[in-house]
Amino acid sequence: MMEKYLVVFEKTTSGYSAYVPDLPGCVSAGRTRNETEKLIEEAIEFHIEGMTIDGEEIPKPTNNFTFIKVKPALKNASQKRTNTGTRRKVRT
Repeated sequence: MMEKYLVVFEKTTSGYSAYVPDLPGCVSAGRTRNETEKLIEEAIEFHIEGMTIDGEEIPKPTNNFTFIKVKPALKNASQKRTNTGTRRKVRT
């Protein structure tokens, strides 16, 4: 039976990295997104194979993620928001 694991890709200075939150320690990196995707697929298979050989229980995929909207950072770094949401000048 095929399982679908969530994979997180991150842009790095030299390409891309990827990790699988449901499989701690399962990571990969490559020069392109496509290369990284192929490598993380191999890494997942290898990781699960190793866990099986070691007699470890294979975690079920959670596929639990969401995107959170946030307001952009303040243009002037010397301004901070107070607990009430108003801006105040910060002395430096």
